[in-house]
Amino acid sequence: MAQHTPSLLLMLLLCTLSANASFQPALVLEMAKILLENYCFPENLVGMQEAIQQVIHSGEILQISDKKTLAAVLTVGVQGALNDPRLTVSYEPNFVPVMPPVLPSLPKDQLIRLVRNSVKMDVLENNVGYLRMDRIIGEETAAKLGSLLRDNIWDKLAHTSSLIFDLRYSTAGELSGVPFIISFFADAEPLIHIDTVYDRPLNKTRELWTMSSIIGERYGKKKDVIILTSKRTMGAAEAVAYTLKNLKRAITVGERSAGGSVRVQKIRIAKSEFYITVPVARSVSPITGQSWEVSGVSPTINTVAKEAIAKARSLLAIRSAIPKVVQSISDITERLYAFTDRVPALIQCLQSTDLFSVVSEEDLAVRLNHDLQIVSEDPRLIIRFMQDNAAIAEEDPELYEVPDDPRLLQDYIDQVFKVEILPDNTGYLRFDKFVKSSAAKLEELMAKKVWEPLKDTDNLIIDLRHNTGGSSTSLALILSYLQDTSQKHNFFTIYDRIQNTTTEHDSLPKITGPTYGSKREVYVLTSYYTASVGEEFAYLMQSLHRGTVIGEITSGTLMHSKTFQIQGTDIAITVPFINFIDNNGEFWLGGGVVPEAIVLAEEAVDHVHEIAQFHRGLRSLIEGAGELLEKHYAVHEVALQASKVLLTKWADGLYRSVVDFESLASQLTADLQETSGDHRLHVFHCDVEPESLHEIPKIPTAEEVGYMIDALFKIELLPGNVGYLRFDMMVDIEVVRAIGPQLLKLVWSKIVNTDALIIDMRYNSGGYSTAIPLLCTYFFDAEPLIHLYTVFDRTTDTMTEVMTFPNVRGQRYGSSKDLFILTSHMTGSAAEVFTRAMKDLNRSTVVGEPTIGGSLSSGTYQIRDSVLYASIPNQVVLSAITGKMWSFSGVEPHVIAQANDALSVAQRIIAARLLKK
Repeated sequence: MAQHTPSLLLMLLLCTLSANASFQPALVLEMAKILLENYCFPENLVGMQEAIQQVIHSGEILQISDKKTLAAVLTVGVQGALNDPRLTVSYEPNFVPVMPPVLPSLPKDQLIRLVRNSVKMDVLENNVGYLRMDRIIGEETAAKLGSLLRDNIWDKLAHTSSLIFDLRYSTAGELSGVPFIISFFADAEPLIHIDTVYDRPLNKTRELWTMSSIIGERYGKKKDVIILTSKRTMGAAEAVAYTLKNLKRAITVGERSAGGSVRVQKIRIAKSEFYITVPVARSVSPITGQSWEVSGVSPTINTVAKEAIAKARSLLAIRSAIPKVVQSISDITERLYAFTDRVPALIQCLQSTDLFSVVSEEDLAVRLNHDLQIVSEDPRLIIRFMQDNAAIAEEDPELYEVPDDPRLLQDYIDQVFKVEILPDNTGYLRFDKFVKSSAAKLEELMAKKVWEPLKDTDNLIIDLRHNTGGSSTSLALILSYLQDTSQKHNFFTIYDRIQNTTTEHDSLPKITGPTYGSKREVYVLTSYYTASVGEEFAYLMQSLHRGTVIGEITSGTLMHSKTFQIQGTDIAITVPFINFIDNNGEFWLGGGVVPEAIVLAEEAVDHVHEIAQFHRGLRSLIEGAGELLEKHYAVHEVALQASKVLLTKWADGLYRSVVDFESLASQLTADLQETSGDHRLHVFHCDVEPESLHEIPKIPTAEEVGYMIDALFKIELLPGNVGYLRFDMMVDIEVVRAIGPQLLKLVWSKIVNTDALIIDMRYNSGGYSTAIPLLCTYFFDAEPLIHLYTVFDRTTDTMTEVMTFPNVRGQRYGSSKDLFILTSHMTGSAAEVFTRAMKDLNRSTVVGEPTIGGSLSSGTYQIRDSVLYASIPNQVVLSAITGKMWSFSGVEPHVIAQANDALSVAQRIIAARLLKK
């Protein structure tokens, strides 16, 4: 803004002046001079006087004859240009300056009367202090009346439990009194820097700090302070409110304050009857880096000024209850929370949470909930505001009791369980609640009603779309029917904090009737209404890899928790007292169960038939992926192991979560990369056969060569005779040979005679590997030929030693000059092979980030007759030095640096080496 302000000011003036006006240019120049000498933001005025003089001389300023109009126009111009509404120009021919009396010079009795009229103190109900201050008393006045202020105000206030500090009517005062007031609400040590005031006419800066000693007893920084403000609150009172608010020592209630100034002056413009009002001092808070001037102090709680006291008293009542609420939540958490190891951290969190700005019960609940969620990492532990005082209902376990009478029990089973045989020999079982498993007769009737009819079906649908829960005692029974009885299975474990018991739920050693076993597919249907134990069952079917869940995300209402309302408030805490641990040792923290196939609940059955059809061909596709791997992957022993792992995972049910080609491609990719350690293995879904990644390279025409070189290569001569070469793609050797003469002339000739060379591969993601030996050759002598690396090609089952060339076009760079290669996480494929070869042979220093670990060559193969394709690296590179296979993980630089810094790091190393030489 500093560079453009003068011209902006002139533009605004010119836009507002009328076409037939007149005024004295000297007036504007004098006004500019006053601003330059007195305005508290001098940095915004750079070049103003010169710019005004230039425009006056150019005749661009039009003329205004009416003096009041001129004053108004100048006001608009200067306010608009400097964005400061305090700047005003006025025409006042009869203006008589009035100097207000300096307070410290008044007689003591007048000072006492003034203070008593402007400062009022009271103690309200519940020991709430009330202090109204209509004028901020300056440092000298306070020193004169020290004992009076101490005995009648400060010491009386010090013993109140909380304080309402009323600044709604404070329109005057002295900034020198602010440090004492702030110190009253702070500790003696450490001292706090509270304000910085710059005085432009004196060109001095003064810092305001809290005081190490004050008259009377301090209020301290523990008790609540509420400051009341209004749109009339101005000046030093704003400084008090702004500072205490931003020190987090007081909450402000009321209206936004006036936005006054530290000090303004009305200054006569030369010997005219025009005056300009200028803010001559400014305040900058070291706490915020900003100020209360112009913008005012915004209240924490916005309310009309006349209602501010009532609002403040209500707020203090809320805040006085905070310690009790925090203690109650701490006690409940310590007594009931299931993760006992997290309790100490939670208690510490509750005790240390910053609750300074809490202004309502809802605000308190939100703040505590946020902090507890972060520390516990448990979405079940919830603190919430329950304004409607909704009843906290506990589920009645008797709802799921089964009758003892055999006839009633039979009717009950018929009512609860619905069994059908659908097309394609698909079994269908629906039950809308989990009954309590307590009677042997119940198991016998279930076997007859459910498992006998379903035992010969090819797959099974379990419909939980209308299941809202029930008793978890039957979970192990139903899950046991879906497993083989030949071995014991651990389904889940329950830890109950109230009972302090840990119970493991395993498959039952003996069950009545036929089991469904573990080989056939099971499809669990869910909806938004599936809740409680229904969610547990769906979750366990996923974690046990026993079924595929299809439908909608479940309700997410099962939290294994109890809810308690904090006495005397509308705040409630929900505490999980049970930990549900699955067979993998994972804690289920509630939340809805996400199906493998998310579809509308009413369409779930139709999708079962589609997914079941897909699952029937799953083994063939997995076997096909393994066969391709064994045939084409460069490391055969790894391929054999990975192929075996894929089939084992399928047999163990880990592919039941796959429901279409895209999810199968993702799962195969993850399993292949995990097993092989090779991130280059990739399975993808494609509706059309993908084109080859490496087509036959096109030889450029003579006209294209120049454009190609400009596009691919960037060269530069850096300080110290250091060459810089960047190219972002590895082109085929036939293309290099075709453009060779032009390449030597336009690129190579300009860097070959440098003392050191930096090759920038940071943006080179690879390309053709055929030109690598040619590029390497330029950095070695003609004799002897150098073995760069060896390539094993799985497709042809051949080993090829890659050597430097005996002859090349043009001049070699040689083997003695320093060579640096810059890398990044983007550097891949053929660019990595070049970098690794030069590093292996100690011919270069590599600077930058580890490279991506790309493949030298990969083949793309179709998996059986499907739309799945596997990208399989079919070549592996062996080190010329060790004979060992290069790692898949990329090239590790000699000097690790951020990619953006790699060039400057290399330059510093080169400079250091040249200095040693």
